[in-house]
Amino acid sequence: MLQGLIGRKVGMTQLFSDDGDVIPVTAIEAGPCWIVQKKIAERDGYTAVQLGFGAKKAKRMTKPLRGHFERSGVAPTRWLREFHVDAQTLEECQEGQEVSGEIFVGYRYVDVIGTSKGRGFTGVIKRHNFAGKSMSHGTHEYFRHGGSIGASADPARVWKNKGMAGHYGHTRVTVRNLEVVHFLKEQNLLLVKGAVPGPNGGMLLIQVSGKQPR
Repeated sequence: MLQGLIGRKVGMTQLFSDDGDVIPVTAIEAGPCWIVQKKIAERDGYTAVQLGFGAKKAKRMTKPLRGHFERSGVAPTRWLREFHVDAQTLEECQEGQEVSGEIFVGYRYVDVIGTSKGRGFTGVIKRHNFAGKSMSHGTHEYFRHGGSIGASADPARVWKNKGMAGHYGHTRVTVRNLEVVHFLKEQNLLLVKGAVPGPNGGMLLIQVSGKQPR
């Protein structure tokens, strides 16, 4: 059975446990996805399945991509992503097959991959959590600067990975071992404990975590 699919972040809410504790959860629209293509070792050099998720008008994509969907009998989708599988799982999968979030039922932890929110060009305090300068007497127009970046005469250069102002966010982020709280089959919503990267409506890759209770 497949252990991963494409989803969409819906938003955050909270649930109450039987003991009355508040559990912050993120609602993820986990599928349904469709298997668009099977990658085999003899032809492609590896075994994987290509999943599609999210509706998209055929007129808004290229002609080769439309033919790619027509070959598998799947309606055009907004996102296409691959998930590596073993040879046995690949044989069980068929092109055009639907995959829903029910594959996560029975598992306790999942890994979620997404793209973090882009913050644009930011300073060192927001980007690297610098403390900043003192606001007392003597500090003049240097409250939120990063300070000296030099290294004296030796090695007379700025070290690589020095914390400086720059582009912040909009990077691939993986959050591991998120607890699966509940799955709503009717809405195809997967509720996981905690936060996941990205804005509401952003694409997510959900995979079964390697950490599972024995």
